[in-house]
Amino acid sequence: MSPARDVPLRLLRLRRPADSFADRLHVLRRRWRTLVRLSLGTALAYFIATQVFDHRQAFFAPIACIIVLIAGGGLRGRTSYELVIGVSLGVLVGELLILGIGRGTWQLALIVTLTVIIGTLVGLKGLALTQSATSSVLLAAVIPVAGAGNPAITRFLDALVGGAVGLAMILLIPRNPVRDIDREVQVFLTRLAGILSRTAQALRTIDASLADLALEEARLMQPQVESMTSTAANVSEIARMAPMRWKQRDHVRTYVATVRDLDNAVRDARVLARKTSALLRHGESVPPNMDLAIDALANAIGIFADDLSERDDFAEARQELVEAARMASAALPDAMTMNSASIAAQVRSLAADLLYASGYSRDEIDERLEFD
Repeated sequence: MSPARDVPLRLLRLRRPADSFADRLHVLRRRWRTLVRLSLGTALAYFIATQVFDHRQAFFAPIACIIVLIAGGGLRGRTSYELVIGVSLGVLVGELLILGIGRGTWQLALIVTLTVIIGTLVGLKGLALTQSATSSVLLAAVIPVAGAGNPAITRFLDALVGGAVGLAMILLIPRNPVRDIDREVQVFLTRLAGILSRTAQALRTIDASLADLALEEARLMQPQVESMTSTAANVSEIARMAPMRWKQRDHVRTYVATVRDLDNAVRDARVLARKTSALLRHGESVPPNMDLAIDALANAIGIFADDLSERDDFAEARQELVEAARMASAALPDAMTMNSASIAAQVRSLAADLLYASGYSRDEIDERLEFD
């Protein structure tokens, strides 16, 4: 028994190092767009509310702008619009109630409850509903200055102005959609390649614990799959709505089209690791060159990770995938069991999913993966 078998899986997990000051500085540099949006957006919202609408107490304009920029900057368009409506609705409902019942502890409780009820009835949920409730709370604690006009109208307009300016900042100073999706896809592919390399190593060393660890790592990738899917939806809307990013629409579509295939690939990797573990635990013969076939998959994924959009440069990766499927199929007659057949089938499925992600049609894949 290898030493790795005696080590609990939880101790074999790679721990993420604590963020250093340099890491935080790197994150800050990446947030330059957010800083520009906040500075310009809050100033513009306040200027419009005070100079154009002549509101004397216009703090809700910059506040609404900040809420949309911070909470809605990475959300899909509809959710961002709902966020603006939620903040404005909370302001309007809160002020109308305050005009009738005044300010106080029980009034605050009633205002929040009714705001949530009304927000739910008009279709708000999640973050938008939360912001409508918090906006109504803020109203109950801030007394309008004398002679400032009807607070229900002025603060409602301020919230709309701030929210609209926040949305405008998101569209006029948009994130780079290609960079965002590229970063997530590269991290995903690098992690998937590592899982496959560990599975191949398990076959070479006849170590079921390594296959179990690969399986656990593959299962832990599901949140990353969901994040990548959400990012794909976000960047699609940015490329469609933001004029500065229109020229990147084709590039973004290339990435987005691959997300479903990558989701299928990680599912195949889970089955591959599980069947590898079962084969080794049952003491079955390891199909010859099956580890090399899985290594070829990992190598092809490493090539894809460089830039998934440059499909013309994928000849080497595609050849690796075809060779991986060929080696897996060739190994079966020498060691045919239920588990070995399943392993070969998953190698082929992974190769097919990745070939499809690289731009091949289903007919082209079938033609290349048919072996005598």
